[in-house]
Amino acid sequence: MTGAVTGPASYFPSIEKKYGRPIGEWQELVRKHYPAKHMELVAVLKNEHGMGHGHANAIVAQTLAEDR
Repeated sequence: MTGAVTGPASYFPSIEKKYGRPIGEWQELVRKHYPAKHMELVAVLKNEHGMGHGHANAIVAQTLAEDR
């Protein structure tokens, strides 16, 4: 049974293509800023790495969900 990828992970192929780094690297970068809050982590990706809000939010949301 194969289904379409939904949720934050649906952004991952375009994030990797646009920013040239695998999602795992972005997630490690997010984890290095723990215990910051969700929007603080989004701001790091946006302000320090030039990522758009939707892409930054998707990475943070997925990373936090995995680490709960």
